[in-house]
Amino acid sequence: MLGSAPGLSGRWERLEPRPRARMLRQVLHAGLRTSFHALGRFVASHPVFFASAPVLLSILLGASFSRYRVEEDVESLLAPKHSLAKIEGNLVDSLFPVNRSKHALYSDLQTPVRYGRVIVTTRKGSVLDPVHLDTILKLHKRIYQMPVTVPATGVNSFNYSFSYLCLPDDKNVCIIDDIIRAMEEIQSARISNSTIPILRYPITQLADGRQAYIGHQLGGVQGWGPNGGVRGQGTGAKGEGVRSARALQLTYYLQARGGLMDRVASQWENAFCAELQHFAALHPKLGLHPSTSSSLRTDFQFSSVLAHRPLLASLGACGVLAMLCCTMRDCVRSKPWLGLLALLSITLSGLTAAGILNLTGTTYNSTYLGIPFVMLGHGLFGSFEMLSSWRRTREDQHVKERVASVFEDVMLRFSGSTMLHLMTLGLAASPLTNMEAVRLFCRTAMLAVTISYIYMLSFYSSCLVFTGYLETGYRHGCFCRRVPKPERLDSKPAWYRCLMYTRYQDEAQTTNPPIGVGNSHSHTPNSNLTHTHTHPHTANNPATHGLGHVANSTLTHPHTHSTAHMDPNPQDSHLLLGCVRRCYGDWITNTYVKPFVVLLYLVYISFGLMGFLQVTQGSDPSALVAMDTATVLYTRAQQRYFSSYSPVIGFYIYESAPYWNASVQRDLLEYAKGFQRISWLEAYLNYLTDNNQSTSQPRENFTHTLRHSFLREPQFAHFADDIIFAERGQGEEPDVAASRIFLVAKTTENKREEMSVLLDTLRRLSLTSRVRFLIFNPSFVYLDRYAAAVSSPLRHSLLAVLFLLGLSSLAVVEPLVSVWLGLTLLSVQFGVLGFMTLWGVELDCMSVLCLISALGHSADCSGPLLCGFASGRGDSRTRWVRVALERHGVPSLQTLICYSAALVPVGALRSNLTHTLFRCLTLTAGCSALHTLAFLPTLLTFLPPSKTPGNRPEEDGQRQEVECVEMNDSTRVVDQITTV
Repeated sequence: MLGSAPGLSGRWERLEPRPRARMLRQVLHAGLRTSFHALGRFVASHPVFFASAPVLLSILLGASFSRYRVEEDVESLLAPKHSLAKIEGNLVDSLFPVNRSKHALYSDLQTPVRYGRVIVTTRKGSVLDPVHLDTILKLHKRIYQMPVTVPATGVNSFNYSFSYLCLPDDKNVCIIDDIIRAMEEIQSARISNSTIPILRYPITQLADGRQAYIGHQLGGVQGWGPNGGVRGQGTGAKGEGVRSARALQLTYYLQARGGLMDRVASQWENAFCAELQHFAALHPKLGLHPSTSSSLRTDFQFSSVLAHRPLLASLGACGVLAMLCCTMRDCVRSKPWLGLLALLSITLSGLTAAGILNLTGTTYNSTYLGIPFVMLGHGLFGSFEMLSSWRRTREDQHVKERVASVFEDVMLRFSGSTMLHLMTLGLAASPLTNMEAVRLFCRTAMLAVTISYIYMLSFYSSCLVFTGYLETGYRHGCFCRRVPKPERLDSKPAWYRCLMYTRYQDEAQTTNPPIGVGNSHSHTPNSNLTHTHTHPHTANNPATHGLGHVANSTLTHPHTHSTAHMDPNPQDSHLLLGCVRRCYGDWITNTYVKPFVVLLYLVYISFGLMGFLQVTQGSDPSALVAMDTATVLYTRAQQRYFSSYSPVIGFYIYESAPYWNASVQRDLLEYAKGFQRISWLEAYLNYLTDNNQSTSQPRENFTHTLRHSFLREPQFAHFADDIIFAERGQGEEPDVAASRIFLVAKTTENKREEMSVLLDTLRRLSLTSRVRFLIFNPSFVYLDRYAAAVSSPLRHSLLAVLFLLGLSSLAVVEPLVSVWLGLTLLSVQFGVLGFMTLWGVELDCMSVLCLISALGHSADCSGPLLCGFASGRGDSRTRWVRVALERHGVPSLQTLICYSAALVPVGALRSNLTHTLFRCLTLTAGCSALHTLAFLPTLLTFLPPSKTPGNRPEEDGQRQEVECVEMNDSTRVVDQITTV
């Protein structure tokens, strides 16, 4: 008899045997929804506290900006943290420190802590022309004599010149580039009317007989051909004279012996750049491109300085559109201030996170520019979801009940997406990540997202409570003024009636009974009335199921949303909601449109695959600095004029080797074959041959001749910097404990790729060689395992999300929802990675950061839609796709509009870093929107989960919920008496 009672059928339904996993999901789902319902009531009961506490906390923590510090070590940020190149670099510094070289330095290999460097180019002619040559030597003299006063004012000020700060040679004279000596020899010969010495490229011979490599000092070279013809630019061969050169590179090496000298050297670098700028203004025929040890750091952080105004513009544009997205025709139910308050909540959470970082001593860098957009996408979607859920609540309920219903409906879903954000960012911030910039960004973003989530629960929810009370009191959503009743508005002007238009509850109940209410709906004409609602809560009702990440529950909570999925007053609907409900939902699910959407998805996958196969790594740090800066201009000039040869590569033999052995000599000569080289061993073997001595001598003879004959020749004396001798015993010749050879490879336009291949090749060779050697160049720190270091955080985050979805499907999320969400995340990531490559974005640390944040953004957009669709039972797929689009597609669309508007000012910023950020985030928003609004709605109409109705008890007879409510229309306070 109890089983036949329609009011109890839903309860007996729970006693049916069901799979344990499904029962566990239902229990957890019901418990979480009840907890969030209680949390919503608690927040609505104390709105003043939850609104003021975040503001006060943000103000207090915002005062900590006096501790703001900027990261100064860019190499530690952008280079892999743990790499073999760093270990090799430390070994090289211990064996051959910079101050050991007393004859010559190679600027792209042996660079001290402080230096000044300039590329001189000619707009017409050659830098070796007499006029330009004299001007360049004049510039060199001015830099050499340029004084720096430290401190700038005061009695104890001292003047420091380059001669005091420079690295000295063995004669205590500043080490200068060999090209300067060669140009001085040419100038002296021209003044004395003697024969001008021939300048050869890339290795030339100086007046003292020493051979010097000038390939990294002279660029854009045209050489004389074998028959007197002219070779093309950069084609000069060894032994051929230089006809003309378009560029010249000079390096000035400084030593920082302590804190004071480091400050002096830093000021000298600033004076160096100022002097070059002044000299360029006096000599417009020359182009000067300076670079110092601090240029990369300054230009990398300069993107943050340039972004101040664009970020404010982004905030303003996003705020205006957020207000418009929250606006309706009904002035009472319209809540434009909620859009602005959502943005204020995100701003306060960012300020709080920044204050915590300042107090903990964290340094800032320009990659943090992407964190506001991570917070913006997540926070805006959560706020629009809450507002959409609010509009689906029953207006005859108390504000506290409505807020509790919003928490019950939205917060489980919002908490799930927040967990996905924290999972992706948290794993990328773990020690598994080998890129320090990625690790710091993800750690900071994880803190910001957590605080944003807390502020959404507290500050924004309390603002929702306040606006709810304004709506209850029939006050204007924008001006907070009470709206007159229709009979009083009739006498007002048309513009006033339009501005104050609203729908009173008694008017709505009389003219438009809510859809979803049963046929027995009685009303009394009094303002204080008692009426009875009869709601058919069946399994087909979309409002009786949770639309969170756990969406399979069929339990009915007494505080549910309105059963109406259609607005009884279409004129009061939001514009976007009306468009989706009346136009887009029907169009995207149309039978004739579906094939074109599927075809569009195939095109999407095809272009994504095309870009995926062309992914290139971006290991060049200059690609992450602001445009039109010294680093970018210097790098462009270097790539244009000095790309014919690779940087100087150090070939270091770090263990004692039998150099006197003929087979070892052949191996070492074979390794260096094909390179331009500066080799003490090759020069020594030629020296022995020229003196009719055997190259295969006993160890004592070989070492004795090397020390007492070869290294004492003036033209070979500089090789003493390249050999380390180890004493054996008294009366015995020392061993060669370590030595070095300098190699230079011929390169093409893809210089960095060729260097990476060369590094891998020589490393493999070092594993099989009898001689223990290593190769090193400072650029190897960025190249070594860069692809693995950059891609591993993304790979780990993606695997973590898929693991989380698989694990949660056992107890929390419906399995099909997890499968669909995992496939959607993979599809979005694949598309963003492919399209960003086609857009010219390389895989560097900034693009990887955007790809990691794209996981959470796509989960925000597509997760609620999938859960809303999967929660339905019965009806057709098309019906539930439309319902899911109305409820969750509109917040996604609103978020897309505001998010895109916020990105536009950043895209106009003159910075390589922000260009990468803009392109990746734009693609993330676009691909997520395509999947949420087009691909998923179409695919779900003919792919699982199925919507075929089963034999369920609620289909035999609808369960009726009888609710007795006493309403006072003047105060719109509703006391719920009983619910069955």
